[in-house]
Amino acid sequence: MKMGSKSKFTLKEKLFAHLETWRLYTVIWCGLVSLAGSCVASGEFPPLNISLLALFIPMMGWTAALYLSDFLDRKLDSIQKPHRPIPSGRIKPYEALVIGAIFAITGFFLSFLLNYKNILLVFLVAGLVFTYTKISKSRGLLGNINRGIVTVIAYLFGVFSINKPIESLPIYIWLLTLVFLFHDTNSNLIGAIRDMEGDKRGGYITIPVKYGIKISVFISLILTIFWLSLALYLPFNYNFLKTEFYLMMLLDIFILISLYLYLFKAIRKYSREKALRFHEFFVIERITLASAFIIGIAEVYIGIIIFVCAILVTSTSQYLLRKRYEFVEKK
Repeated sequence: MKMGSKSKFTLKEKLFAHLETWRLYTVIWCGLVSLAGSCVASGEFPPLNISLLALFIPMMGWTAALYLSDFLDRKLDSIQKPHRPIPSGRIKPYEALVIGAIFAITGFFLSFLLNYKNILLVFLVAGLVFTYTKISKSRGLLGNINRGIVTVIAYLFGVFSINKPIESLPIYIWLLTLVFLFHDTNSNLIGAIRDMEGDKRGGYITIPVKYGIKISVFISLILTIFWLSLALYLPFNYNFLKTEFYLMMLLDIFILISLYLYLFKAIRKYSREKALRFHEFFVIERITLASAFIIGIAEVYIGIIIFVCAILVTSTSQYLLRKRYEFVEKK
């Protein structure tokens, strides 16, 4: 049945449009980064109430940010991606703002169950999300770094959820922010390769638009070498993670090597489909990275359960939702 005379979309189509907007294949990552921060800061797996808040509040904030981003990007999306929820009419612009606000407000009030530092971070990340979509996204590396800082805030949200005095936090806690900063700066750059054609037509001067795919790939490789070196060096030098962390990082390195071999081969004959495929596996890689830090602290069975659940949700949502979100479905 139709929802009514005022809408040509069924209730099922409307609900599925919101599920597309949530983009679970990206949301899980920020929650795991926050949980990893709380694990590293506490030196053990945190109490269940802290763990759940550290995991889900950033995911709520990220989902709210996706609604806002889609609202602000609706004109750009109408150029190349008119099938997306807002340009297609399946979600009304005001509807995106209302639902996004519900996620944001819910996450904000749940933050009061933690401490004032977490509450302050909610305001900070809200400002960063707005400046990313409205200002820095179209300005190349500035936009990539802005996105990386948002992930750093997710990590610090988990760190501060433990409510330890800031001055008592060891130096490696702060140095780890560089891992997540450069990792997600790189992730955002890779995503910009996929969106190159639409960004160019929309007047966005991203790195792929300005310098081309090959230079973008080499910049990506440099960023990966930097964050990966830090991710391996810091736990080794400060000895704050178990051996299981390095076993997980072997898997992470294998994924990265496979990804870049594929990418360097794919750039000889670029297509948006190939760029999307690379980013899809990059999404799996970052789940592995965040889970490695959790497994390096928590009991192994807890870490493995979290990792497997995150991979299943991420992989399934990518399979069911991502291609239809990025491309018009063939009838």
